[in-house]
Amino acid sequence: MELTRRNTLALGLGGLAAAALPLPAAAAALDEAMAAFTGGAAAAEGGGITLTAPEIAENGNTVPIAVSAPGATSIALFAGGNPESEVCTFNFGPAAGSQSASTRIRLAKTQDVVAVAKMADGSFVKTSATVKVTIGGCGG
Repeated sequence: MELTRRNTLALGLGGLAAAALPLPAAAAALDEAMAAFTGGAAAAEGGGITLTAPEIAENGNTVPIAVSAPGATSIALFAGGNPESEVCTFNFGPAAGSQSASTRIRLAKTQDVVAVAKMADGSFVKTSATVKVTIGGCGG
């Protein structure tokens, strides 16, 4: 293939169109990351886990997130719109004073942040919050 101005323009526009389409792979990656954390077990909605996130984040580079799940042994945060779905995992030992944590995460675009907690009895609970990002943090 000879690289002419017309071919270069067509390739560039095709690449932009492909990048603009929503990818079902992002949802599959989120499901796979959550299944890896839960070992394939289903997570119940709500049930003692609290996720605090801003409704609107002016900058996706530093989005404050707080999560609390009394009785949890570990809590994982996921963001399906990011290049890597699993953001972080907090593990709590028997000497932990409380099963809560706060951090700042990077979000690429407007998306749902999902928190999944593994409870002491081996069950899993999850909750989510939508964060609207006005300036992307992961290269956007």
